[in-house]
Amino acid sequence: NAAFRAGLGAQWPFLSDEERTVIKQINILDETEGEYAYRAQPYTFVLRPDLSIHAIYNGWFFVGRPTCEELRHDLRTIMEQRSDYCYEAYDTPEVRQIRIPQQEWIDGPSLPGADGLLVEQGIVRWFDTAAGIGMIARAETGEDVFFHFTAIPGQGYRTIRPGTPVQFEVVQSKAGLTARNVQPRQ
Repeated sequence: NAAFRAGLGAQWPFLSDEERTVIKQINILDETEGEYAYRAQPYTFVLRPDLSIHAIYNGWFFVGRPTCEELRHDLRTIMEQRSDYCYEAYDTPEVRQIRIPQQEWIDGPSLPGADGLLVEQGIVRWFDTAAGIGMIARAETGEDVFFHFTAIPGQGYRTIRPGTPVQFEVVQSKAGLTARNVQPRQ
């Protein structure tokens, strides 16, 4: 549990509240008598990328549990708030040069440099989950190289933690050097 909690960046007791202190503090303790007394009420929390709460569903009885459609609408609402949500944001020559099309990683990501691009190593300096952007400190020079989450091979919204050693391909963009095919170093 501790590793999972650290991986999520959670700052509260996670999946372990034997003393029932947290569920009392956030007022979800079921204090009715009966079969399920003194248990946490079954809530569903929909979180934004920064881990703030977007929606809460009290699933005490079947009618309170969110449907797949409600969850889909919540996630769509969250994604619509992102500046890079629209298709047009990804359909520019600059972005097409950096992003990795699905056909390149569907059977697993290609090794950096497989397509002839310069490969470098570095450490992720920071990654902003709300904006989907970050910087990598180049191993040799310490200079920053920009990257966008679409430069990380994989499906959906990809993130990478600061401090992660990575290898990546380097391409030139209007803004300067940009990382592509960002992968954790083995």
